[in-house]
Amino acid sequence: MHGEIITIGNELVSGRTQDLNSWYAAGRLTASGLKVIRVTSVGDDEKRTGDALKRALNSSHFVIVTGGLGSTTDDMTCEIAADALDRPLCIDDQMLEKIEQYVRARKMQMTEPLKKMALMPEGARMINPKGATCGFSLVTGGVNFYFLPGVPDQTRYLIDTFVLPDILGRYETLPVMRQRIMKLYGLNEPRIAEIFRSLEKKIGKVVLGFYPHFPENHITISLRGKDEPTISKTLDRVETAISEMVGAYVFSHDGREMEEVVGEILLKNKKTLSVAESCTGGLIGNRLTEVAGSSQYFQGGVVSYSNRAKVDLLRVSAKTIDTHGAVSPETAREMAVGVRTSMHADLGLAVTGIAGPDGGSRDKPVGTVHIALSSERGTFTEKYRFWGRRKQVKLNSAMMALDWVRRYLNGDPFIPGI
Repeated sequence: MHGEIITIGNELVSGRTQDLNSWYAAGRLTASGLKVIRVTSVGDDEKRTGDALKRALNSSHFVIVTGGLGSTTDDMTCEIAADALDRPLCIDDQMLEKIEQYVRARKMQMTEPLKKMALMPEGARMINPKGATCGFSLVTGGVNFYFLPGVPDQTRYLIDTFVLPDILGRYETLPVMRQRIMKLYGLNEPRIAEIFRSLEKKIGKVVLGFYPHFPENHITISLRGKDEPTISKTLDRVETAISEMVGAYVFSHDGREMEEVVGEILLKNKKTLSVAESCTGGLIGNRLTEVAGSSQYFQGGVVSYSNRAKVDLLRVSAKTIDTHGAVSPETAREMAVGVRTSMHADLGLAVTGIAGPDGGSRDKPVGTVHIALSSERGTFTEKYRFWGRRKQVKLNSAMMALDWVRRYLNGDPFIPGI
């Protein structure tokens, strides 16, 4: 049960675009008990792509190919596949109908480049024919080929929904496969690698996977076996062992996002929350309101980006800002108290910092962020130094702030500064 992945595109081999597709596909295949023997990236080159397909035909049981499907002149994967696998190109009536529906709905004219998208190697079948995101599969020489678009979100959807189940259903495998996903925040990659090493001798045939998903880290635990009770018991044991090692860094065992976890804890504890944001620019409020029903616990937020807004809207003392600066524990504390008081919430959460790339100093470098949480038990503050680009600093700040609420209501200690 081994296969390979081929990604196509000049943007990949030139370094302009990160190859997320092979990373994701390899991780999902490995976590499912399948073996990836080769990952190949080629540019928009007919000969090299054809050579890669022919080589795969002689060495793999399954092949996932991404990129080069579309209507532009450099989208030639269908033609290359037909030539390399010795199949004539044919118009696929099902695909042509989808394209015609698309054209009619948008009152467009059918063009040759659009019609070209309906060409497939003879014997190919569409993947996801009823959906908007499509690819095609082809079996030749006993090898299963899956041709997918290059857009990462589309590729991931097709892999999870169609490709992986199809591969697992085609080979002689043990009848039961189960996987658990643990989401962590605040634990660095070397520490996770250390945990993996310490578990290697204890987990037997369980397959551990590690997926950085900034600013989170995900651990997958997978096992194939003969019966559900035995597999579940083994996965429970391994999951418990990992949880004991990482403690409160695990925020989700069931795939939920941080904001969903926080919302559930707020509801369970019958608490309300308000937020005051500076450097995150409303990101925390946006995440909280992504959850349906969040109006039951989220009172609202203030994006107090300027010093004037902090003073006028949150009643932060002008003297505090003049003396300590907008990025300081004192200002964060007053922001948290101010938003909690003005919105009559049980908890007031505040974030102020320097997201960069400019604005830093020796005392307060870029990435310096202060978080404060105000409650009936008092107001707590902490200073952090987040690394990376502006977007990364904002994402980490929002994530850490939400994690504060989770940990506070769970009675866990706050995460030390990163």
